[in-house]
Amino acid sequence: MLTAAQQEVLQTIADRQIRFITLWFADVSGVLKGVSIAPGELEDAFKEGIGFDGSSIEGLTRIYESDMLLKPDAATFQELPWHQEERVARMFCDVLGPDGQPAFSDPRGVLERQIEKLAELGFHCQVHPEVEFYLLADVPKPNEEPVPLDRAGYFDHVSGGRSHDFRRKVVSVLEEMGISVEFSHHEGGPGQSEIDLRAVDALQAADNIITLKAVVEELAEREGIIATFMPKPFANAPGSGMHVHLSLFEGEENAFYSPSGQYQMSQTAQRFMAGILHHARGISAITNQHVNSYKRLWGGGEAPSYVCWGHNNRSALVRVPLYKPGKSSSARIEFRGMDSGANPYLALAVILAAGLSGITEKMVLPPETEDDVWGLTETERSALGIAALPTSLSSAVKLMSRSDLVAQTLGEEVFSYFERNKRAEWQEYRAQITPYELNRFLSPCPLNSRPRN
Repeated sequence: MLTAAQQEVLQTIADRQIRFITLWFADVSGVLKGVSIAPGELEDAFKEGIGFDGSSIEGLTRIYESDMLLKPDAATFQELPWHQEERVARMFCDVLGPDGQPAFSDPRGVLERQIEKLAELGFHCQVHPEVEFYLLADVPKPNEEPVPLDRAGYFDHVSGGRSHDFRRKVVSVLEEMGISVEFSHHEGGPGQSEIDLRAVDALQAADNIITLKAVVEELAEREGIIATFMPKPFANAPGSGMHVHLSLFEGEENAFYSPSGQYQMSQTAQRFMAGILHHARGISAITNQHVNSYKRLWGGGEAPSYVCWGHNNRSALVRVPLYKPGKSSSARIEFRGMDSGANPYLALAVILAAGLSGITEKMVLPPETEDDVWGLTETERSALGIAALPTSLSSAVKLMSRSDLVAQTLGEEVFSYFERNKRAEWQEYRAQITPYELNRFLSPCPLNSRPRN
């Protein structure tokens, strides 16, 4: 028996004469996957799912357990506006085992399970993501730095600039797909853009992030330029973060708001922040999953490197914005640690789990950090109890491997695969000989042997 939402999708497909339906899902690394089916197959897909070889997808299952199913989520149905010749729509899917039960290796399912835990305590979460990325003029040649599409900076308006036109096209496509955009602008780096999506529930926010990335990359290809969500493509320019603003609601009431609290934060909000700070180092491998991520975290450009919170302090890992004082619905916190290379399903799941642990365990929020944390000495930071985030993927994975919270949130299958995958990434990276090393040690007069004055 089809649900009303599924029946509505089938009717919409017939009315619009849609030719193909693409079923989307993500692997454990957050890479978008998809398979196209004809409209006539969709009713069976709603009822029974579409079979596929899960062992061919990173982290989904082992080779001897390969049979899996994709079950389309009718609530995510949208037409893809960039297809002109034949009309194409997409839906996100949940991944199921052959018995029809949710697969514990499905990243979307990881977030869904965490949302259910929030609901058990009477909460639902609203997430507002800020997604940064770079636009490049062309694919960089080996051992050469990429060439940005422009040389503009933060909030710059460049008349006739391609970055501005590109963002406008992306926003138009997202709006056509029912994804509301709050604003877009040029970011601080050359060729760097930011698109901020309006707050929606956590699962929809993760779906929207995946969709935004797909739209950006698709339109960039059509424009003959390169879009990258690499956390740190330039050594001397800011990295691409993905700050997320979060609020918990109890029904229609914002559980983070209290008119009498510090910065109008409720006790629930303070405990949620305390949980995030407590687990920040352990979840870093999820929110910053690549070797390049740690060059963003420790490369300046307002990236947070230390575990602390503040109000107007943009060096803090967690910030309390106060854009609209007295408006309860706008009360929220901003987690600034995640980068644009993260898998949004897994990253949001561990952030929510960390915050929820702060609520259930009644954690106490440490004092606010008002100083510029980067400007403090190690001694001063130590005296204030400010710990550093991991400095490499290797150290982040070691911390993650000891985190019961991450293991419980991801589940055994995802946790084990993610840990193996990231250790392999670190080993592969460590084996590389970089241009820096060649320039330093193969020059006619190596730097370490030059005479000192």
